[in-house]
Amino acid sequence: MSVVRNVVRSALMVALLVGVSACSGKKDAQGDINVESRDTSMLDTNVYDRNVTDGPVPGSQQDLVVNVGDRVFFGYDQHDLTTEGQGTLGMQAEWLKRYPNVNVSIEGHCDERGTREYNLALGERRASAIRNYLTAMGVPASRITTISYGKERPAVMGSNPSAWSQNRRGVTVVN
Repeated sequence: MSVVRNVVRSALMVALLVGVSACSGKKDAQGDINVESRDTSMLDTNVYDRNVTDGPVPGSQQDLVVNVGDRVFFGYDQHDLTTEGQGTLGMQAEWLKRYPNVNVSIEGHCDERGTREYNLALGERRASAIRNYLTAMGVPASRITTISYGKERPAVMGSNPSAWSQNRRGVTVVN
């Protein structure tokens, strides 16, 4: 938060200084400001040299979510990957290859229907399907752990098809 505050302060200071220096220029005969006469000695030229990032930290959970996607969805009572899910996991595999020091956990989730035991087993099959796909794409299995939460951690509350479809998922979490 303080980095953002410092960047905003610096930007406001530069804008203020540019505005003041623009007003201090001398006007020529036509009333136009003579640019060469501006006093720019007060401008902080280092504002643009500061190490300010425009987005998530590379290799972080936020980087994965924003630039690749951290989840895939499953059909009812299914653990087979969809074509869309395979596409997301292909991008995750490339991302993981780019950051070889990053380890991940794969969380398997289910909707609220079914028993606790059944959903824990289904969540484990979903997490394993994702792990197997990533390892087939060249990610070392030693970098991937799995866990099933079954129906215990819904992403969306509700007892309707929309909520159920969003809760049948596998989520990749950066450790």
